[in-house]
Amino acid sequence: MWIRNRSRARVSGQWLAGMRGVAGKVVLALFLLALLALGQPLAAARGLSGEGEKAQKPFALIFGTVWGPDNRPAYGVKIKIRLDGEKKARWEQYSDHSGEFAQRVPAGKQDYVIWADLKGYKSSFGHPLQAEEVKVHVDSDERADTGLHLK
Repeated sequence: MWIRNRSRARVSGQWLAGMRGVAGKVVLALFLLALLALGQPLAAARGLSGEGEKAQKPFALIFGTVWGPDNRPAYGVKIKIRLDGEKKARWEQYSDHSGEFAQRVPAGKQDYVIWADLKGYKSSFGHPLQAEEVKVHVDSDERADTGLHLK
């Protein structure tokens, strides 16, 4: 009868030698996941992650609400924003369920023109809507609130 020598199967570290089969692999996987979970907050605390290395540029925020003809917030209206001296829109947004939109713009003294692109958008009564352009002035890294009223 053949007798196998088990002493060769022992590796340095008794716990690793006993990890055979599915149960051992599950325990090893959980151990490695725990190491990764503990290591990531430590790396972030030391500043080793690449997220904080870039300095964020200062910005201003244009925040607005689109109001419908019935003085309720209008959902899904396409908003376009451009610099005062330009003809084409630089940014496009859609109003959310609260009728609100927000756009980051570069900080500094600048005038912006905001308007609603109402192609294909009709009121709840089926009538086509109209809106006027609104000018917004930004001095530095600040928030500028505005509103667009549809007629």
